[in-house]
Amino acid sequence: MAIDARRTMLAAVSMAAVLAAACEKKPAATAAPAPPPEVYVADVVTKDVPVYVELVGQAVGYQDVEIRARVEGFLETMKFQEGSFVRKGDLLYEIDRKPLEAGLAAAKADQAAAQARLEKANNDVTRYRPLEAKQAVSKQELDNALAAQDAATAQVEAAKAAVEKATLDLSYTRVTAPIDGLAGTTLVKPGNLVGRGQNTLLTTISQINPILFRAGVTEADYLRIVRNSAGARAGARSGIQLTLADGTVFPRTGTVSTVDRAVDPNTGTLGVQFEFPNPGQLLRPGQFGRARVLLDTKAKALLVPQRAVQELQNLHSVGIVDAENKVTIRNVKVGPRVDALWVIEEGVKPGDRVVVEGMQRIQDGMMVAATVAPPEGAATATAGATQPKAGEK
Repeated sequence: MAIDARRTMLAAVSMAAVLAAACEKKPAATAAPAPPPEVYVADVVTKDVPVYVELVGQAVGYQDVEIRARVEGFLETMKFQEGSFVRKGDLLYEIDRKPLEAGLAAAKADQAAAQARLEKANNDVTRYRPLEAKQAVSKQELDNALAAQDAATAQVEAAKAAVEKATLDLSYTRVTAPIDGLAGTTLVKPGNLVGRGQNTLLTTISQINPILFRAGVTEADYLRIVRNSAGARAGARSGIQLTLADGTVFPRTGTVSTVDRAVDPNTGTLGVQFEFPNPGQLLRPGQFGRARVLLDTKAKALLVPQRAVQELQNLHSVGIVDAENKVTIRNVKVGPRVDALWVIEEGVKPGDRVVVEGMQRIQDGMMVAATVAPPEGAATATAGATQPKAGEK
């Protein structure tokens, strides 16, 4: 009995030890440190960058001539194709000639009657002069004959003027092109009465080679253009590029044509006209675009990819990665954009590496795994810069 009790106690102790070992928790393993975030970096590019001022404007014809009916009548025919090129002297419209031909015939008849009256008055004067000298007729009769002669002469001159006007009006029934240019759509179709009470507008012809591009420039930009165009920079008045509405660049460069006399007090801008050759007639009046005028060239400008610049409430910043792959967030002053790059006025230096991808995963002072990003826009750094933002120099 004593032996059985001892065996039972040993079994209970062994079971308790097994349960205690099973319930004992193993110590937690130490967590491995997280790897540094991966980012792509690019070197700061040093290039000479041309700086332009960009002006939004609209093309206008070198000459825009309104074609109007100068006499009253029914429009009979239209002799041109709308939207086609016409030459000076080409027939555009014909107006019914019959009423004006009748008017011309009546004016010629009045002229003939006035001429007959003048001949009678001349004969009376010729007959009365010797008779008055012999006192066969009174001096008053001679004076009356002379007055009648003067009146008849005036009537003949008036009749001649009436014939000339009727002839001129008859010529206006043939409406011809006054210049070489592009004809617009007709505003009046054959069969309509034109010229009653006013000179009816028929169509408009525009000379489009060369063509003008008109834009408004602010006073500040105008002063910059003038100052940078003086002396050796006078060439900046030529070689002006025009960017069209679809983003393409017009293949021919233009020159400054005219500058308005005064600043418009309503808009605070000064009107400027640029002249562009347009032999292919690609540009049409009314088209919008952006003219780029060269202001200056920034020598050894520092550029970074535009996607490397973070903007928040008009503050711009970039992430700089040093040789130990440590990140420094630095505020910068930006200049003009150059295609996919951005000129940095202050905040970076040659040799710096900036983060172009992964900025949202980093903080100031963080260690990163930096990988060189593929080149982007470096080959086009000198293609040209747009206008600096307000306040930039």
